[in-house]
Amino acid sequence: MSDLPLRSQLAVALGRTAAKMSRMAGRGDGSVIGGRVGLRLDPELLTRLAKDRKLVLVSATNGKTTTTRLITSAMTPLGEVATNAFGANMPTGHVSALASAPSARYGVLECDEKYVPMVLKETGANLVALMNLSRDQMDRAAEIWLLAGKWRRALEASPTSHVIANCDDPLVTWGASTAKSVTWVAAGQHWREDSWCCPECGGPLDRQDTDEDSDWACRQCHFRRPRPDWALRGDTITAPDGRSYPLTGLSLPGRANRSNALIALAVVAQFGVPPEQALPLLSQVTSVAGRYTTVEHEGRSIRLLLSKNPAGWLEAFDVLQPAPGPVALSINAQGPDGRDTSWLWDVDYRILRGRPVWVSGERRIDLAARLEAADVSFTVVDDIDQAVMAVPPGHLDVIANYTAFQNIRTRYGRVV
Repeated sequence: MSDLPLRSQLAVALGRTAAKMSRMAGRGDGSVIGGRVGLRLDPELLTRLAKDRKLVLVSATNGKTTTTRLITSAMTPLGEVATNAFGANMPTGHVSALASAPSARYGVLECDEKYVPMVLKETGANLVALMNLSRDQMDRAAEIWLLAGKWRRALEASPTSHVIANCDDPLVTWGASTAKSVTWVAAGQHWREDSWCCPECGGPLDRQDTDEDSDWACRQCHFRRPRPDWALRGDTITAPDGRSYPLTGLSLPGRANRSNALIALAVVAQFGVPPEQALPLLSQVTSVAGRYTTVEHEGRSIRLLLSKNPAGWLEAFDVLQPAPGPVALSINAQGPDGRDTSWLWDVDYRILRGRPVWVSGERRIDLAARLEAADVSFTVVDDIDQAVMAVPPGHLDVIANYTAFQNIRTRYGRVV
């Protein structure tokens, strides 16, 4: 840090002070305000802090916070790693993460999809991990094909950056295909409703799925799924050298987290950490910013699941307790959530039939209308605590979108 210009050192110091005051006031961990103050004093602070570090940018619609945590854990044999582990994924959060670990040679930064071009340009990141693209916060992030196009242009202009990309997602493949160096990972794509058309020519995509593999190709042009270097088949990972590794010790539940773990293994392998060393480190991650955590309250075991968009709800349903286990749902529509709740109609809620279901949150009536259309029985409550106390002592799964999730975390004890 001492080799920073005096103005940058002052920006870092004042940013830390602002972050500390934010924490003392109980307004979060201070990452955003600390970075905002630093960038206001030195607009080039992110570039200066990134200099001489080996950086990874992790971006996707779903799973980037979890994958960032997994990568960071697997990279610990290399030394200290700077990271924005709790989801402050815009330049302000990146500044705070790098400033808080001035001696860290490595950095793993979760990056909002929209900010990938800007952050890549300012940091010159060594590696970019791209996992999935689907509709999310359309009133803020715009159409996902536009995002994929911005990724293409940014990667073409950054020839020294290596890319780890999920080749099972056609939009991610298209977005990554201009990079000079790509490792293709068959991490799966469970939500496909946003990628039935070819992003290259607009023609239909044909898909083939077997127990062993998946494939897709455009019916009208050359665009097709690349041959993967890494692959996930069930609970088995196949590395580029053909060796296989069981993915059985992962603590985080569900198929989405198996995909996240595969991406993490492919990333850390680029830095010399082999799967046999990385896998035990991945299993140490049991919770990510409260996701998947179980908290105890009045004899109830409440498991918290975050779902922000149709693809995320599909993955949350995958890890629910077996029917007829109870479920509480909470939906808000504040700025971080996206104001438009019409995406609720793209979620297939029929899987909840036969379960006791409670509905809460600021937009509970919107969600109730959708559940009624899906013929799901439910009870609307004004407050999540009403749902919790209505459940007999035992297990309760709670699925909430972003701000509703944060409110519930705070209510029942903020957990990491």
